[in-house]
Parts: sequence; C-alpha cells; structure tokens
Amino acid sequence: MSPIECMQVFARVAELGSFTQAAAALGLPKASASLAVRQLETRLGTRLLHRTTRRVQLTQDGQACYERCKGLLADLDEFQAMFQYPEGAPLRGRVRIDMTTGLARNVVVPRLPELLRRHPALEVELSSTDRRVDLVREGFDCVLRAGPVGDANLVARPLGLLHQANCASPAYLQAMGTPHALEDLARHRLVHYTGTLGARPVGFEVQDGSGGVTRHAMAGAVTVNNAEAYLSAGLAGLGLIQMPRLSVRDLLASGLLVEVLPAHPAPSMPLTLVYAHHRNLSRRVRVVMDWLAGVVQEGLASPGGPVTQP
Repeated sequence: MSPIECMQVFARVAELGSFTQAAAALGLPKASASLAVRQLETRLGTRLLHRTTRRVQLTQDGQACYERCKGLLADLDEFQAMFQYPEGAPLRGRVRIDMTTGLARNVVVPRLPELLRRHPALEVELSSTDRRVDLVREGFDCVLRAGPVGDANLVARPLGLLHQANCASPAYLQAMGTPHALEDLARHRLVHYTGTLGARPVGFEVQDGSGGVTRHAMAGAVTVNNAEAYLSAGLAGLGLIQMPRLSVRDLLASGLLVEVLPAHPAPSMPLTLVYAHHRNLSRRVRVVMDWLAGVVQEGLASPGGPVTQP
C-alpha cells in the first residue's frame, strides 16, 4: 500500500482498537489491515501498536503518530476539496483547538451547534486544560490563550481583555462578613490557586494605579491547581476567589456568587488567538478561526459593554 493508505488504515485501527473492526469499516481483508500497519511501522522504524489476542493498544510513539496522521489526513482531505468544492462550500475535515475551561463552557461550546449546522462534515477537537499546551508538538491548529503569549514562534491575534471579578458565596459572607476595604482581607480566607501543588500561592491580586500588581498574602485552608475546582471551592464557601467575569457572570446574576471589593479587581488578562508561524493555514482553519474570534469577542462584550482592545 502507499504511505497514505497505510496511514488511513493505521488511524482507523487506532480509533477502533481492533484490526477486524478497522478492516470491516474500510472494506479490506483483516490481513491487509495488519500488513498496512506493519508497513508503516517499518517505514517509521518504530513500533506503533501493542498487539494482544483481544485488542490493540497504541504505544507512546503510536499515539504521537496517530495525532500527526489525523492532521495530515485532514489536510489531504482539504487539498482534495480545493478542486471538488467551490470556495463557499461547507468545510470538511478536522480542526484541533485548545482554550480555557471557562471559555469552552461559557462561550464556545454553546455556539458550536451553529457552526456544525453550516459545516456538517467538519470535525472539531476541543481541548480544555489549565496548562499551556505546546501548540506545534501537540498538533493544535490554534489556541485561545489567556495572559501573555510569550512565544516568538506564534502568530498572535488579539481579541480583547478578560476582566476579573472578586467573588464569594452568600454562605461565606454570612459567616465571615463582607469585606469593604483591602484592610478587611486580614480577617478573611482566600481559596489559593497554584499551577503546581506545593508552590507558594500568590495571594489576593489587585491592580494598582500604575498598571502594576499588588499581592496581599491571605490565610486559606484550601489550595487547588484546577480552574473548575477553584470555582467549586468558591461556591462551597471555602473562601474568596478571583475569576474572569466571563466565567462567573451567570453565577453572579443568579446570586450563587456575590461580587466583593468591585473597586479592587485583579489585573485584566489579554485574550489572544494564536497559531504557529510556519503553519500554512487551510481554508478550514481560517474559517474556524474567524468564527471563533467572532463568538469570543461577542462573549467578552456581553457582560458589560464593548470589548476592550489590549
């Protein structure tokens, strides 16, 4: 088989975890599917699958190969579509995106149905983590990044600012009282957030008059390293939290959270859509990025007026 055919067979085997099922899906004899994967392993010089009598499982190299194969096969599909479909035709193939959990939950996922109705052959892979993914190594087409981009190899498209809000649950405020000035923080607790447990928490952050950041050390019984756990701890009354307003606007409107010290927010974070310098963007990725930029800017604008450009 050709290298492309071998990649197609391997990707199907990886997805289904079975040579038999993959062969049936592709209309091939099982022996042909097994031969195609062996040929690909020989070409690459590495073992891609652990084979047992019951199932097959990806090796570490196999997982990396599978991710790249999916991207390459999607690009091939896009290349063929250039000559089979006009410019305005529905998109086909895969787009892989990463963003924060708050943006995914509150802005992007609720709007995905409209994108997929227009482009039913489009496949969206949406990663949502607190860590900074390696856009190139992990095969992402684009990433929504909160905070500084910090990588000269990435092309940055500014979308606006994520404004912050200080929040607490009604139960916490009933038990501890409402802080009205920064001096009151000494009598309160903060839910601590760190990217790595064991690291020193930064404390309660406040934007000062010169555009810098002042950090107030605070007591706190709970430290988390995940945005969802951080929000849940605030809702549970474990202390004050500082969250993007976009992520808590519905909770503030419903009364499940209460904003405190509104005159002393944490610094706003720039929100940027980034992609790799070397990437020759396909029509599929360009259209999805434009759609993504539009819905995110609408989401940023809706809590309190027009989006602020950084």
